[in-house]
Amino acid sequence: MRTTPKPSTRDPDSFRIQRNSTLAGTVKLVLMEVSRAAPSGSGSGPNTSALPVPQPTKATESTAAHLLVKCQDLSLFLRRIPIIPLLGVDGSRSFRPVTKTKPVYVASDVHYGAAPPSHQEAFLGWLEHAASVASGIILNGDLFDFWFEYQWGTTRGNEPLLGQIRRVVDSGIPITLMGGNHDWWGGRYLREEVGIEFLDHPVTRDLAGHCTRVAHGDGLGAGDTGYRAFRAILRSPHARFAFSMLPVRIGDRIAKRVSNTKDRWDDQGADQVNRSNTLEAWAVETLKSNRELDLVLLGHTHRPLVREPEPGRWYVNSGDWVFHQSYVILKEGEPPQLLDWRKR
Repeated sequence: MRTTPKPSTRDPDSFRIQRNSTLAGTVKLVLMEVSRAAPSGSGSGPNTSALPVPQPTKATESTAAHLLVKCQDLSLFLRRIPIIPLLGVDGSRSFRPVTKTKPVYVASDVHYGAAPPSHQEAFLGWLEHAASVASGIILNGDLFDFWFEYQWGTTRGNEPLLGQIRRVVDSGIPITLMGGNHDWWGGRYLREEVGIEFLDHPVTRDLAGHCTRVAHGDGLGAGDTGYRAFRAILRSPHARFAFSMLPVRIGDRIAKRVSNTKDRWDDQGADQVNRSNTLEAWAVETLKSNRELDLVLLGHTHRPLVREPEPGRWYVNSGDWVFHQSYVILKEGEPPQLLDWRKR
């Protein structure tokens, strides 16, 4: 069982505070030494008259000068120390600090295993890049064109992607995968062996300072009652158990025949446009009815979109890596950015 390494929380500001506190303590010691070396007054009772300013002796000057030199040397020494984050609290060797200035990277609908091979390779490169600059990565559904954890193994053909995800997680960058309509059946293997956080329902979270509703998008909005009924059957405990008893090869073959991802390599049909409009309307209504939210983050439609229905409140669809290579960057205090990896 893999233990997911937690990112280090060592903040550079905390180091500077500690350094300044150390310097303040050193200066205090200097003043204490100077006061000890100064001549003390005489008399047994309280002196209500103004005390004369003590004149420093040679011993006082020598002591103060020596300590001030030491203080300056210490200041120079502390300023030269590189800010190195501590190890993760679980003992993992995570040397990448997570700070408020680091963004959150978001992508969805990669459909690994059915997307164009060049797009799949590009996504692996995107993951490596995101791990070097982000505080966390959100994969908002349909990362795999199909994923299932059978009694005898897991869906085949995803080894390069799983290996890259393991490397990112081992580097200290947390990855959250929201289950989509193609990979909702994730579970213990993804959580314990790969090390990611796997979610099978929408959540509300703070992402880079944005109060965000995160959902893949399938089954949301008006209409689509037939799909909802079919989805309820597929996700039922009985259907899930029965499918898990199939040999991996047969289960994967059935899923490949059902999937139509390869039909969308070069074109997006009218159904996707309609679905995009439906989810946009749902997201706008969700923002209106939940005043605490300032961002709704969806995928599923394969259509990248950013809309600001009210000032400072956003609906963002991260698009896909089948037809596009789109992704989202969330930064604290800034509007969401929707970018294309091919235009970097």
